[in-house]
Order: sequence, then structure tokens, then C-alpha cells
Amino acid sequence: MLDTRREFMNALAGAGAMVLMRAGSFAAQAKPSRPPGQQPKPGEDQQEETTLDKSQTKALLEANEKGIKKAVEKLFELATDLKAEVEKTDSSKVLSLVLIRKAEEIEKLAKDIKVRAKA
Repeated sequence: MLDTRREFMNALAGAGAMVLMRAGSFAAQAKPSRPPGQQPKPGEDQQEETTLDKSQTKALLEANEKGIKKAVEKLFELATDLKAEVEKTDSSKVLSLVLIRKAEEIEKLAKDIKVRAKA
């Protein structure tokens, strides 16, 4: 049937192209539509979506900002506690398990703040 690798690759590429075209048609069909009684006026649908997107985006950004501020305050408290703990102990002999746990918690919180700041 397929005698050479080139023929096989051509057949595989053709099948892949057909799958992609079919997936594209399914995606186009999946677009949600309005109920039959509520047909949008020209230009109204885009304006409505833009308004919702802006208000949702603003609410998400405000919530994200509050979360970042709380996380930074907690990070500051943990760092202060860790500094006090380090000053109390002689870490050249024994490293306290409490120190390690606090450092790990600080690291996780710092990563969370970094992720929130990028979003």
C-alpha cells in the first residue's frame, strides 16, 4: 500500500490536515448563541461584551491587588520572625527545623506573590 516513507508521511500529513479542518469547523459551531427571541442589534453585541470584559477585568485586578498586599504583609511578618529566630540560634552547630519550615513557607509565599504579580 504505502511503499516508501515519503508516501507514508504525505498520507499522514493529509490526514492531519483533515483532522485540523474538522476541528476548526467544530470550534466554529460551538459558539454560543442568543435565544431566538433576543436578537442583538448591529454593533450591540460587541459593545456589551466589551463592557462586561472591562468591568470583570477591573474587579479581578482589584481583587488581585488586595491579595498581593495581604501576601506581602504576611511575607514581611514571616521574614521578621525568621530573622529573629536566626539571631537566637547558633546555626553553625544545628539548623533548627523551625527555621527550615519558616524559610519554605516564605519561599512559597514569595512564589505566590510572583505569580499574582505576573497575572
